[in-house]
Amino acid sequence: MQRRCLRLIVHMSGQYSRRAILGGLLGTCASAGFAGAPTVSLRPVARPVGVTAASAPGAQALIDSAKLGGDLAFSVVDVRTGRVLEALDEKGGHPPASVAKAVTALYALDVLGPKFRFETRLLSTGKIQDGVLNGDLILAGGGDPTLDTNGLAKMAADLKKAGIREVRGKLKTWGGALPFARQIDKTQPNHVGYNPSMSGLNLNYNRVFFEWKRSGNDYSVTLDARTEKYRPEVRVARISVAQRKTPVYTYKDKNDHDSWTVARAALGNGGSRWLPVRRPEAYAAEVFSTFARSHGIVLKSGGALRGTPGGQVLATHKSAALQEILRGMLRYSTNITAELVGMTATTRRKGKPKSLRASAQEMNRWAKAKLGLQDAALVDHSGLGEASRLSTGALAKALAAVHKSGRLKPILKDIPLRHENGKVNKSHPVKVKAKTGTLYFVSSLAGYMTAPDGTELAFAIFAANTKLRAGIDRAGGDRPVGSRSWNRRAKTLQQQLIERWSTVYGS
Repeated sequence: MQRRCLRLIVHMSGQYSRRAILGGLLGTCASAGFAGAPTVSLRPVARPVGVTAASAPGAQALIDSAKLGGDLAFSVVDVRTGRVLEALDEKGGHPPASVAKAVTALYALDVLGPKFRFETRLLSTGKIQDGVLNGDLILAGGGDPTLDTNGLAKMAADLKKAGIREVRGKLKTWGGALPFARQIDKTQPNHVGYNPSMSGLNLNYNRVFFEWKRSGNDYSVTLDARTEKYRPEVRVARISVAQRKTPVYTYKDKNDHDSWTVARAALGNGGSRWLPVRRPEAYAAEVFSTFARSHGIVLKSGGALRGTPGGQVLATHKSAALQEILRGMLRYSTNITAELVGMTATTRRKGKPKSLRASAQEMNRWAKAKLGLQDAALVDHSGLGEASRLSTGALAKALAAVHKSGRLKPILKDIPLRHENGKVNKSHPVKVKAKTGTLYFVSSLAGYMTAPDGTELAFAIFAANTKLRAGIDRAGGDRPVGSRSWNRRAKTLQQQLIERWSTVYGS
């Protein structure tokens, strides 16, 4: 492997030249071989710095020490001037993982506005006389990603308050406000709760709560639409225990319900987890019917409507303001929230998209026009699809450009920096608000850092080892060997780069 030494050159003034900073960046005799050598060399921008810059470890030395293999790219920009201070492969397209949600948040805020609220409605299609609805009742979704069992319980109570005591027609559902998608990403295992179905009517992030307990030599299992207040059991999803070791889960579409089996050998004494729902509208209808029945209103199932519903509005459930929904999305990285707010923004901007991918393409066009992300190639709004690509250079510049608006930084998550032993360092002088992104052998981080002197920098760091990722057993869904330690090293490198930038550009 070819190696080279760069000599520090000091001006008579005592400040380091551009070459000196470059020397500090690459490190003394630093290796140029990070997995495959980067197509773009490490490129700092000259800035007058004192002796503290010399004490900062070289970026290449940090990269080599991390031993991630694959590709790494980063870019850091001064938010005040917009100048690129340091970059590596900043023009290359890399998988952003959940960092894509930061772009989605900006898209939704620009198109819908921070005060936008989703609405779920109950409509009647017939005349109401003496508390009797002589027609159908329609549960019409508006794309709300946060509608939960509590919300449906409140809507059932509101129906009772509206004077309805009997419905002679049927309960029908409408999820046509947004396109239906059976999964966000088809390459993910069937049983993971972060990859559910989506439509205009969704409940509990389209997940059902699976709980099991050992009972003698057997197991009792339940599936319910759980919240902290309610636990209505459901039949739209069913599960049974199978006498096997692997696979842990199997899934079949049984036309009127989701049919799951779970391997007995994997259950232990008891436990719980969320499973994805593939029939979101039927799921919401079943849970709503349970609460309506508790108020004496018995509903007959009428299935899903195809056309846009009309009729008298009997009750409306409104979500929290969009800004708060996005704050939760960025904190907990909820994929379905990103997809639903993204598709809702596209619907407002251009009309209902034909598919999730079509909506992502529209967001790409918006990002190029409004954020300058000329290389944006996202296949969804959440970053779950591994084919998505962004460049760190364009993203860091966009983050710097929107900094003055104050829209994104306040809703980003505080990212604590850590001691060498891994524990959170609450007194660390560098503060970071950013969005993380994690897939197996993919780790990304983008947002803002504030140095001890108050200097604010926008940054993006993408790391991916596609060779290791290609060897993942996608059907099994088990954590790949080595992925945990790889991710830990990637996060350590992210912190080390941030600390370097604080020392060199913020002291």
